[in-house]
Amino acid sequence: MIPGKYRSVSGRAANNVNCGLHLVIQTSSLPEKNKVEFKLNKDTSSFPGRLLQHDLERNYSSRQGDHINLVSSSLSSFPILQRSSEEKILYSDRLSLERQKLTVCPIINGEDHLRLLNFQHNFITRIQNISNLQKLISLDLYDNQIEEISGLSTLRCLRVLLLGKNRIKKISNLENLKSLDVLDLHGNQITKIENINHLCELRVLNLARNFLSHVDNLNGLDSLTELNLRHNQITFVRDVDNLPCLQHLFLSFNNISSFDSVSCLADSSSLSDITFDGNPIAQESWYKHTVLQNMMQLRQLDMKRITEEERRMASVLAKKEEEKKRESHKQSLLKEKKRLTINNVARQWDLQQQRVANIATNEDRKDSDSAQDPCQIDGSTLSAFPEETGPLDSGLNNALQGLSVIDTYLVEVDGDTLSLYGSGALESLDRNWSVQTAGMITTVSFTFIEFDEIVHVLPKLKIKFPNSLHLKFKETNLVMLQQFNALAQLRRVDQLTIDPQGNPVVNFTLWKYYVLFRLSHFSMQKINGTEVTQNDMIMAERLFGILAHVASSELPQYRLISILGDARKKQFRYLLESKGKKPGIINEENNDSKRLVGENTNRATLNYTTRDFYNEKLEEIKEKKKFCKTYIEDLVKEATEINMKNEALQKLWPQMFIELVRDAVIEIRNKNSYMKLCLQQITDQK
Repeated sequence: MIPGKYRSVSGRAANNVNCGLHLVIQTSSLPEKNKVEFKLNKDTSSFPGRLLQHDLERNYSSRQGDHINLVSSSLSSFPILQRSSEEKILYSDRLSLERQKLTVCPIINGEDHLRLLNFQHNFITRIQNISNLQKLISLDLYDNQIEEISGLSTLRCLRVLLLGKNRIKKISNLENLKSLDVLDLHGNQITKIENINHLCELRVLNLARNFLSHVDNLNGLDSLTELNLRHNQITFVRDVDNLPCLQHLFLSFNNISSFDSVSCLADSSSLSDITFDGNPIAQESWYKHTVLQNMMQLRQLDMKRITEEERRMASVLAKKEEEKKRESHKQSLLKEKKRLTINNVARQWDLQQQRVANIATNEDRKDSDSAQDPCQIDGSTLSAFPEETGPLDSGLNNALQGLSVIDTYLVEVDGDTLSLYGSGALESLDRNWSVQTAGMITTVSFTFIEFDEIVHVLPKLKIKFPNSLHLKFKETNLVMLQQFNALAQLRRVDQLTIDPQGNPVVNFTLWKYYVLFRLSHFSMQKINGTEVTQNDMIMAERLFGILAHVASSELPQYRLISILGDARKKQFRYLLESKGKKPGIINEENNDSKRLVGENTNRATLNYTTRDFYNEKLEEIKEKKKFCKTYIEDLVKEATEINMKNEALQKLWPQMFIELVRDAVIEIRNKNSYMKLCLQQITDQK
């Protein structure tokens, strides 16, 4: 029987066994004197001790002077082996032909009971002439020159096959060896594991020192307990978790650089001993803890027993790693939700811009009073826009099913940057921001928001985030230079970034100079990431200084004062009052202050009125015009009626006057009667 344990498949036995044989090459016609004799050395090595331990524990005594008889033959190209009856009885189940300089396998007749056959350290290139040894259970062809596995189809009882240190390039022709228990193929030229899935009784497989780059195709090896893959070029491992009995796995000296490439090992419940030494992964600081926390069933790592302290530390690190994974998963969910929300906001923005363009086109074609279908402008229809679904990670797919992707805005604080997506995000400025968070914000980014809507919240921005120095605008419909005037109401702006996407104003050649001129009181440092130089400021003043002067000088004082703020009104009044004073009264410092006030006042006249505010003012003006028109019409009508009455009076007055005089004369003609009548009227009135 084959021993119950195989500790290794690469060791060589230390005991010396001489099988006491005669190797004879002969024909029936050769005389006895033509026989050539060779003496066997009694130090001939036996079969591998670790594989054939229970057979080798038997004490075989070596005999001096055993002979091999070789007889030259012209009828056969193979040597023929013959042993004496005594030798067959003494060594009936084993035969060792190692170190005999054999180039072919000899013909072995009359050895039907042979169980162990050793051809170590020869020059054999092909396995042949052993098909008649059907009871053979161990075949050792270590250190030969075999290039192909063949000639074994009849050895159905074979349990141990040792083909290490040969020239084999492919695993093949093992279909009938279903009882194979040990297969040693180390030191060959094999590049792929294949054609062994039927070896369901195989317990030991040695593929060390080959040319393997990956490990897979191990399904079906249900009895495999030891797998040796040392000294290959392996970068990843698969299918090992499908080996239910695997206990020992040796992966030393390969090219494994990450645990992900061998993650299937974590799913193996039987693995107790593994080696990774000599791999890039073994040089990492996290190597040992990662292996232990993913493979808690291990007893040995790199041939060293694992202590309880190491397990405890690995368990602690495993909990920390799990927390990191949960946090990473949470961040991934938030990141994906952010992406979906931004995509939704972007679609709504594009749809809104398209509708605005359509409305403008329709207004060009129709009268300005033509009614628009309210459903074409109603923003509630945006939610019916088909939702885009990009490729998602399988681990996030289920979790993302519960996320809302119909959000119309997004507010994000990342470090010192506040990012606002969608017009609904502007409402966040009304929140009760903590002093620490608000003070930390130095950059505010606006995306997919109409600039006219941003203008309304600029005063809030100045109050809520006093340290904000950098403004970014992307897809905000900045279309004309006048819109930059609205930024003057902020407290301070050091940097301004206008993304060309969705902001046509950047196509104007002089837009940067206009910004520098209009916002010169901010002493801006960068525009779109470019440093502002003194030459830029001079050029801006030359280009737009006259424009500001003309704008301020042509406006009436009442109009100018209505445009300016309260502080500017005081400065402007001070400027007007100081014009009548003599030059000596105002010192040089006041002159400089007055000059600066004048410059700021000139720039302040370059104001911007948003479209909504303009429409409101336009409606207000229309109402006032209507009221004035009605009032004037009423006045004209009333004046016309008065004039008509006057003309009628002028025509009727002469006749009326005559009648009045006549009635008076008639009444006072009888004085007594007239007095009684008057007294009677007075009495009646009381």
